[in-house]
Amino acid sequence: MADLSLNKSFTFYDEVEVPETITPFISSNEKICFAVKTLRDVAVFTDKRILVVDKQGISGKKKEYYTIPFKNIVTYAIETAGKFDLDSEIKLVLSGGLCIELNFIKDDDMDELLFKVYSLINKYIIG
Repeated sequence: MADLSLNKSFTFYDEVEVPETITPFISSNEKICFAVKTLRDVAVFTDKRILVVDKQGISGKKKEYYTIPFKNIVTYAIETAGKFDLDSEIKLVLSGGLCIELNFIKDDDMDELLFKVYSLINKYIIG
């Protein structure tokens, strides 16, 4: 069962191709925008939600799939990295009080990916 405590954090690295294994989890009425490498698997951004695959255990064969519908985001914020920071983040607060942090590891492409995700959230929340 998914750990739906009041805080959850996911770490993103680089944009990647959408894996074929994610196709069964995508509805016929949603459009995939892009995918991002997480610590052990992938997050897929669609026009309706963020779908994060979180591998469990030592072998990683067990997986949890977290869905973050854009319609449930109440408020959100972006925090860019300072000179000595190792990451940037987007903080999401969902209806019901669940807080989600999307962390972006600092590298040459971090800002580009950070703002790509932020722009997508803006597009589907604000319009």
